Amino acid sequence: MKPWDGIISEDEQKAYRAAGFGRPSGWGKRPALLIIDVQYRTVGTVSRPFWDSIKEFPTSCGEVGWKAVANIAPLLAEFRRNKWPVLYPHVAPKASYDGGRLAEKVPAIMTIPAKGYEFVAEVAPLDGDILIPKKHPSAFFATAMASHLIDLGADTLVVTGCTTSGCVRGTVVDAFSYNFRVVVPQECVYDRSAASHAVNLFDMSEKYADVMPTAEVIQRLKAIEAEPKRGAA
Repeated sequence: MKPWDGIISEDEQKAYRAAGFGRPSGWGKRPALLIIDVQYRTVGTVSRPFWDSIKEFPTSCGEVGWKAVANIAPLLAEFRRNKWPVLYPHVAPKASYDGGRLAEKVPAIMTIPAKGYEFVAEVAPLDGDILIPKKHPSAFFATAMASHLIDLGADTLVVTGCTTSGCVRGTVVDAFSYNFRVVVPQECVYDRSAASHAVNLFDMSEKYADVMPTAEVIQRLKAIEAEPKRGAA
């Protein structure tokens, strides 16, 4: 069963198939993992239902975020085991001059305390990981993301984090536009809206990415022979 079954009608799904959408992009040989905005501001410091979680951080997605963290952790372990690159696109603490349209649209984002910007410990970066501070939804917009990926020789991006309908989707579309193969492990992304989460997963699956269960992603990764570390003889 797909995450969008019961939300996207069977007829609509058949229409995409008939038009030729939804073909798999396949996998390359040099994957990179993106962990987008998995900070306490998007999940809370502990797992709570949404309405309780937003009392701590108004931008929290609540317990669905913690469920995603639990699925990101084994995926991250697989990347670490193979010494594949891990990149952390993230929102840095907001200064007054960072306002712009985002502050007008979502003023609460300008009031997050410092703790909210810390990475969630269970999937936090280590030395050697690449941090990509960003000010807009896409991890590619006005950042060095593409430059880092070119330098790493990455050809397949495994995209996790939040929100499915916002920064994940924006990053997936731009990654696809740069001709990267894109994979989205469906249990590793999260959103405060279940409907928006499902609809955006469907749309990405049809147009921009291969959306699949996390277990299948890990299985595919295990089939890729790990590349030797840079500089190795």
